[in-house]
Amino acid sequence: MYVVGTAGHVDHGKSTLVKTLTGIDPDRWEEEQRREMTIDLGFAWLTLPSGRSLSVVDVPGHERFIKNMLAGVGGLDAAMLIIAADESVMPQTEEHLAILDLLGVSHGLVALTKVDLVDDDWLALVEDEVRERLSGTSFAHVPLVPVSARSGQGLPKLLATLDHVLDGTPSRSSARGVPRLPLDRSFTIGGFGTVVTGTLLDGTLAVGQEVEILPAGLRARVRGLQTHQQKAELALPGSRVAVNLAGVHHSQVQRGDVLTLPGNLVPTSLVDMALRLVPHTPRPLEQNDALDLFVGAAEVRCRVTLLERERLAPGETGWVQLRLERPITAMRGDRCILRQPSPSLTVGGGSIVDTAPPRHRRFRADVIASLETLARGNPADLLLQALADGAPCGWDELLKRSGMADHVARSGLTALLSDGRVLLLGRHAGEAVALPESLAARLLISHDGWQKLATRLSTALRGYHERFPLRTGMPREELRQRLKLDGRGLAAVLAEAAGRGLVQFHETATWLTEHVPTPTPAQRREVDELLAAVARAPYSPPPPELEPELLAWMLEQGLLVKTSDEIYFSPVVYAELLAWVRATIASDGGVTVGQFRDRFGSSRKYALAFLEHLDEQKITRRMGDVRVHF
Repeated sequence: MYVVGTAGHVDHGKSTLVKTLTGIDPDRWEEEQRREMTIDLGFAWLTLPSGRSLSVVDVPGHERFIKNMLAGVGGLDAAMLIIAADESVMPQTEEHLAILDLLGVSHGLVALTKVDLVDDDWLALVEDEVRERLSGTSFAHVPLVPVSARSGQGLPKLLATLDHVLDGTPSRSSARGVPRLPLDRSFTIGGFGTVVTGTLLDGTLAVGQEVEILPAGLRARVRGLQTHQQKAELALPGSRVAVNLAGVHHSQVQRGDVLTLPGNLVPTSLVDMALRLVPHTPRPLEQNDALDLFVGAAEVRCRVTLLERERLAPGETGWVQLRLERPITAMRGDRCILRQPSPSLTVGGGSIVDTAPPRHRRFRADVIASLETLARGNPADLLLQALADGAPCGWDELLKRSGMADHVARSGLTALLSDGRVLLLGRHAGEAVALPESLAARLLISHDGWQKLATRLSTALRGYHERFPLRTGMPREELRQRLKLDGRGLAAVLAEAAGRGLVQFHETATWLTEHVPTPTPAQRREVDELLAAVARAPYSPPPPELEPELLAWMLEQGLLVKTSDEIYFSPVVYAELLAWVRATIASDGGVTVGQFRDRFGSSRKYALAFLEHLDEQKITRRMGDVRVHF
C-alpha cells in the first residue's frame, strides 16, 4: 500500500486529474465544488496496472490554504507535482516544490496537465523550464509526463510511470513499530459515532484495541477500521485508514493529534532539528523568532533557539531547538516544515533528531557534537547517545530515548554488546553475549557509564569503610541515594559489581570485597577484657563500657548477644538460658521471673531483661506473672 499526494499551483488541474484517474471527486465540500477550488484535503484511491493499490491525497494549491496542504503531505510515499502546460511554473508551484524538497520526498513525477491547450513548441519550452526549476531539488530526476485529464491524452503513460516510480519506492507495509496515526480529520457518522482518519505511519491497528490520542491522553477503543471504504480487521502501515472510535467524542479530537497505543509515545514541547532555510527566504532567521511548525498533521507556534550561530541566512542549514507553544507528538526522523506566520510564507524545514532534549545553552560544542551523532542515524551510535548520561536504562525507556523501532535498535545493541561498548547488567557467568530472548527485565549501561559508576561505587564504599572501619558495610538505602539510583538500578549494579568481584552485599549492606572489619590492637584488648569479665559472671554480666562502633562490631561478629541496652550475654550462655526457658515452659507450663533468678543466681534485673527480650522476639508471651510459649 502506497500513499501518493498531489502538489501544485491553484487551478492547475490537480483535483480534475485525480477524479479522472480514480473516478472519485476529492472535493468533498459543497463550497469546494461550487468554487471549483480545493480548500481542504481530499482523498481518493485507485488500482494501478500492476495491481498495486494506491491512496491519493489531493491538497489545496491556493496560497491561503497552504496550511491545509501541509497537513496532508507528512505521510506521503511519493508525490505528483501538477504543472499546467499553458501556465508553467507559478508561485504555489515554487512553494509546493520547496516543501517537497524540505520533506525529502524524492519519489514521484511531474504531470504536465492541460497539454490539449498548447502546441508542441510551447510544450517543449515548458518542459525545459520545469527541468531547470527542478534542478538541485529532491525532484531533480523525476519523470515528466504530459497529460490531459479532459481528452485522456497521456493517462495510460501516467499510470504506467507511476507504477514504475513505486517499484523503486520503499514500502511501509513491513514496518512493525509502534502504530502511529497522525489525524487529519475527525467527524461523526450517525449510528457509528466518532471517526478519525489519517495515514498509518508505523505498526498495525486492529479492531478491539485500546488506543490513546495524544497529546491530550484520551483513551478509546477501536470499534471498526476501513481502508478505501472497505471494512478491515487489521490496518497496515502505509495505508489511509478511517478508525471508528468508542469512548471519545469527535469534538475532543483535533487535526494534528496522534492515535497510538497507550504508553508508547510521549508528547513534547521541545524538539531539536537541523533546519534548512529555503534560498528565497526574505530575511535571515534571528534568535527567538516566532514561526509555525508543521509536523505530521499538526501545526503549532514555536520560538527558535539558534544553537551554533547568531543568525541563519537564506539557504543555510543550522542546528536549532524549537520551543513549542503547546505539546505535540513526534518521533526522531520526522520531517517538518517551518513557516513565517505573517506574511504567511514557507521559510525552511528539515528532520527532527531529538524529541526529548534538555533545554540547551547556545554555542556549546558538546551539544552540537551530540546532535551530529543523532543525525548520522547509525543504530549503535544512537543507542550510545541515548545511554550518554551514564545511568542504567531499561529497554523500553531506551527505545523511547533513541526513537528507534525495537528490531532496528536490537541490531545496534547486538554490535555494542559484542564489542563491549554496552553492558547488560547482571549477566550471569557463562551467559552468551548475544541478546537474551527478553530484554524487558534487564538494564543496560554504556561501558564508559559503567566505569564511572563503578568508580563512584568504590569511592563511596571506601570512604564509608574509612569512616566506619568496624562496620560490615554501607546500608543499602544510603548507597542507593549516594549513587542516585532507583531500587531496580541499584540491584542490577550490585549484581554486576559482585559478579566482577568488586563488592559483596546482603539484604541490608554492601562492602568492598577486600574489606574486613578489624579492631585496632588497643580495641582488641578492650574486647578481650570485656569477654573475660562476661565469662567471670556469665549470668550477671557487667554492662559493656565500649565505644558504640566497637560494641556494634562485637554484635556483628557474634561475640555478644544483646538483650537490653545494658545487658549482653555471651552466645553460649544465651543459648543455655534460652534452652532452659523452653524446657521449663514445656514441663511446668510456664516460667516466672523468680524461677529464672533462682535457677541462675542472678538478680531480678537480669531475669526480667532476658524474659522481656524473649517476648519481643515472639519466643514467649506474658500471661500475668508467667511466660508461656508464643
